[in-house]
Amino acid sequence: MARGNSQGGGDGNRRDRNRGNPAEERADSDIVEKLVHITRVAATVKGGRRFSFAALMIVGDQKGRVGFGHGKAREVPEAIRKATEEAKKTMIRVPLRESRTLHHDGNGRWGAGKVMVRSAPPGTGVIAGGPMRAVLETLGVQDVVGKSVGSSNPYNMVRATFEALKAQSSPRQVAAKRGKKVADVIGRRADGASAAGDGE
Repeated sequence: MARGNSQGGGDGNRRDRNRGNPAEERADSDIVEKLVHITRVAATVKGGRRFSFAALMIVGDQKGRVGFGHGKAREVPEAIRKATEEAKKTMIRVPLRESRTLHHDGNGRWGAGKVMVRSAPPGTGVIAGGPMRAVLETLGVQDVVGKSVGSSNPYNMVRATFEALKAQSSPRQVAAKRGKKVADVIGRRADGASAAGDGE
């Protein structure tokens, strides 16, 4: 009986989704979706074990915005749909250097997951594996070096990668915080080695 009710509720939600604004569907047409991980999970209930599927999705516009979401349902397509909707709601914007790489190196940590990301010169490509690669490609990074030095759990790796991306800041943001001009910040970044040598 419970199963029939849950299916009926799902159909009602599907009808409500079909009534959505078509303009919103067109706006989301340029968003790239990637399935990172899907697994079957079980919940022990009074009548035995109830199986369902959990999905981890990454979405992004490959222009500096990316998000991730987790969804769980009795069927795989519904779990993917839930994860995709959550990912679109939690998208973040990451400043990119020359629209191809990160502005600076960064570290991220979530639980036992630890990742490192480094900016790279043109032609390097995306040197990263597993969930990290999915996040960086969906973000739109073309040249980057990433490495996971902690847990290989995809959920922790994705969250750690997002923590590293959230710490990224552009020269414009740094200049605004310090009350300086963007040219001064970029000049110091370019001449950082010589400035450090003069200071010593």
